Amino acid sequence: MTREEKEIIVKDLSEKLANTNYFYITDASTMTVAGINAFRRMAFDRGIEYRVYKNTLIKKALDTLEADTSALDDVLKGASGILFSKESGNAPAKLIQDFRKKGSTLPQLKGAFIDSGIFIGDEQLKMLSEIKSKDELIGDIIGLLQSPAKNVVSALQSSGGKLAGILKTLSEKE
Repeated sequence: MTREEKEIIVKDLSEKLANTNYFYITDASTMTVAGINAFRRMAFDRGIEYRVYKNTLIKKALDTLEADTSALDDVLKGASGILFSKESGNAPAKLIQDFRKKGSTLPQLKGAFIDSGIFIGDEQLKMLSEIKSKDELIGDIIGLLQSPAKNVVSALQSSGGKLAGILKTLSEKE
């Protein structure tokens, strides 16, 4: 690979990293070709992009980001693939977990970058899969805000029905 080709790859990767709030660096070095292809297919079906890059090119691209990604430098050893997710920070973690349910222990999570937060190591995978997406958090907040309003409306409706019954009974007595 020539220097110019490397520069183009670093530039493209830098733009992709800058425009993606969520990316996971994985190690799939000992996976079979069939396993990698199955993993890529699963990722594609979920709207997640999976690409393999050389560690030196990943490091150069990470250095161009405004965020401090120096903690990820230590994980850039061996073969590295990057999962890019535009929709949700937990989608790649769920993808890895679902793929592992088929009996594989790979790919291993090396590190993750989620909204400027850095998570290192495969032991973080369970916690990352449980992180709620922005849309899920907004839904939870809306549900919490609607709950008291629904209770007030419900109470008014039930009280209104009781009041109407009382007025009807009183009007019939006279």
